[in-house]
Amino acid sequence: MRRGRRTLLLVGTAAAAAGLAAALWQNRRPAAAPAGAIPPQALWSLRFPRPEGGELALSTLRGRPLLINFWATWCPPCIREMPAIDRFAQQFAANGWQVLGLAADQEKPVRDFLSRNPVRYPIALAGFDGIALSRQLGNEAGALPFTVALDAQGRIAHRHLGETRFEVLAAWAEGRPKPP
Repeated sequence: MRRGRRTLLLVGTAAAAAGLAAALWQNRRPAAAPAGAIPPQALWSLRFPRPEGGELALSTLRGRPLLINFWATWCPPCIREMPAIDRFAQQFAANGWQVLGLAADQEKPVRDFLSRNPVRYPIALAGFDGIALSRQLGNEAGALPFTVALDAQGRIAHRHLGETRFEVLAAWAEGRPKPP
């Protein structure tokens, strides 16, 4: 009887250890493409109106690392993180990084907001379809703000849901682990 319990305990412990090891290993691997992910060709073919007029073709940003931030004027964490994103855009432009703000909002509120709070990186209007696009880039919750970094080949390198900080973005650009 004792031998059976000991064997059961050993088997249970081994199974738990194997499960923990598998979970740790899976967390080390890059994130898989999200379900319903946008194909790279479709992503680069997108065009967005600009709040000041004209349009931005995503294809013009192809071939260099790209940080895309989904935001809205009615989203307080989105507004709070904009100075950090602006700082990142300025500091890492010399390293080849590009930044694009995609507003999941309407033209007039975005234009009014930017007239009071200008940023030095391009902003384009994704409208409410921006949430669907952010989901295709890994934002499973469909919440804002959402930031995604694409490498020079257009592959998703990093994702962050919620308000981000300059230190996190800088770590991504420098290939360092994300700070706590």
